[in-house]
Amino acid sequence: MPDTGMHPAARELPPVTGRRNAWVLVTLCLGVLVAQVDTSVVNLATQPIATSFGASVGALQWVLDGYNLAYAVLLLTGGLIADLYGRRRVFQAGAAVIGAASLGCALAPSIGILVAARVAAGIGAAMLLPTSLAIVRVVWPEQESRRRALGVWASCNGLAFAIGPTVGGVLIQWFGWPSVFYLAVPLVLAAFVMAHVVVPESADPSGRRLDLPGQVLGAVALGALVVAGIDSHQEGSAWAVSLAVAMVALGMFVRVERRAGPTALVPLALFRQPAVCGAIVATAAMTFGIYGMIFLVPLIWQSSGLLGAEGAGLGLLPCAVVFFLVSQPSGHLANRVGVRIMTAGGTAVIACGLAVLAATQAGRPLAASEIGLALTGVGMGLNTGPLMSVAVGAVEAARSGTASALVNVARMTGATLGVAVLGAAFALWHGGADGLRAAMLVGAAVQLLGAITAWVTIRG
Repeated sequence: MPDTGMHPAARELPPVTGRRNAWVLVTLCLGVLVAQVDTSVVNLATQPIATSFGASVGALQWVLDGYNLAYAVLLLTGGLIADLYGRRRVFQAGAAVIGAASLGCALAPSIGILVAARVAAGIGAAMLLPTSLAIVRVVWPEQESRRRALGVWASCNGLAFAIGPTVGGVLIQWFGWPSVFYLAVPLVLAAFVMAHVVVPESADPSGRRLDLPGQVLGAVALGALVVAGIDSHQEGSAWAVSLAVAMVALGMFVRVERRAGPTALVPLALFRQPAVCGAIVATAAMTFGIYGMIFLVPLIWQSSGLLGAEGAGLGLLPCAVVFFLVSQPSGHLANRVGVRIMTAGGTAVIACGLAVLAATQAGRPLAASEIGLALTGVGMGLNTGPLMSVAVGAVEAARSGTASALVNVARMTGATLGVAVLGAAFALWHGGADGLRAAMLVGAAVQLLGAITAWVTIRG
């Protein structure tokens, strides 16, 4: 066998062929499902957690944001160590960390330990999610088959979005809030074992190394950006200080990475490829609008008395179900009509959905809101898989972990800014129908910008 520059572990299993492909995809989807469901169900558990521990609103916020912060800070590192030390190995490590952290959450005797366990879960997600996407790039080297696989991979995000609130609500009602964390344990155990059996190991450490200055500066930039988003809803100027720190750290990060050249944590040459830049911008635009929408629409339903908490969770189902159903054939559609139409068109459809929501009167009539939500689900289903395919397919397999981490950074950045900016627009227009209209129109404008960027930069 010729020397590929990979660790010996990279040759433990033969190439994936035949039926094993399906089992590899099932394994990766299990990992994605666990990480995404874990995020969505915790939102429903905050009130019983507050009752159980007598926790303040600030402490509850960190139950949610501790995960997001750790995830954002370590995404780039997770993608690099997967490329260096083995993608299957890092996937399994991420699954193990999430499993242990979930047990820690369920058994936490205090709110402080619960927050620490949530931070640990974010660390596991930073290893697991970008690595699962990188494995898809390696196992399915052919573009057409990779697009089909990524369509299924993307549909797991929609499935998690659909089952998270509903299953979480039932579990909390009947078994208490710790049950939502116990749910993850058997799933990550299955993902860990199946990865060992069916996923081939791969790594590409040749000519690369751990870039400590880049990791520190990248972590500071991403972490400060997330903190700015978290604090933007609070009084004072802490968010502005965090944002300034993020900008300074980002500038220093670019300088350090430019000097590091091909051994950089994020080789800047990647950004000379228009398709990579377009996929990153369109992905950030998508999550900007979607996460802002998910934050504001249930809020206004409940504050106006239109729906209760359970009804608001069910009200989001059309978006999630359509996302799940459309994502699965998105790879076949991309092979037929091209990724340019899928990515730009899907993002534009999300803009249409947000515009429909803007036309409602504080979410009324409910039927109009559901039409808008369904349109956003269609748009996400069309563009999520193809955007991931563009991001990882535009680079060589050796850089798949880094590319996967970058597109996940774009997802996290867009989500953080979407909640912050659209929430601020909602408040600036004094909430209610005017506030929702302003926020959704801003979100729609950002979607159109993402759609135009995708159309201009993504070819073929």
